[in-house]
Amino acid sequence: MALDGDTYCAACLAKPPAFDSARAILAYDEKSRGAILALKHADRLDLVPGFSRWLSRSGNLLLRDSDMVIPVPLHPARLWRRRYNQSAELARRLARDWRLAYEPKTLVRSRSTPSQGQMASARARRRNVLGAFKVGDPAKVAGRRVLLVDDVLTTGATVAACARALKRAGAQRVHVLVLARVVKASDMLI
Repeated sequence: MALDGDTYCAACLAKPPAFDSARAILAYDEKSRGAILALKHADRLDLVPGFSRWLSRSGNLLLRDSDMVIPVPLHPARLWRRRYNQSAELARRLARDWRLAYEPKTLVRSRSTPSQGQMASARARRRNVLGAFKVGDPAKVAGRRVLLVDDVLTTGATVAACARALKRAGAQRVHVLVLARVVKASDMLI
């Protein structure tokens, strides 16, 4: 995924993703994990303004090249248990601050899937979300440049499945902006 100019991560060079570009503001590690999990599971919505400012600064090129902001959706059953979608809260704030269309219901998780955190491998994660996302009204994304917002990018399986659904519906480009990315030594350029 191109970040600035011709910078690509090793994983993307080996296997180009379904999305056009991606940016993370943090590495997902022992320093960031606590705050991200607090936002995700502990009702710490007070973290949204600070995280969204960081996302704005780091993702300004992606935001400038976007017409709309869409969060990675939760299945309705998981949303009911959690009470909110942390990705939607971040996406809503970004859309408001950048005066972009916010479309939280355009992309839906059409079937319940086990948590990606329970998957043992990247292959299992890809299978888990295969066909799990749909665009209800393709006219909303046709010809548009979409910014897809999520909390953590691990293997990229979830955002890739979302990007494929958005592109099948006619999205011109799909950029991905996440709080954190799991970084392995094999992903680093030497």
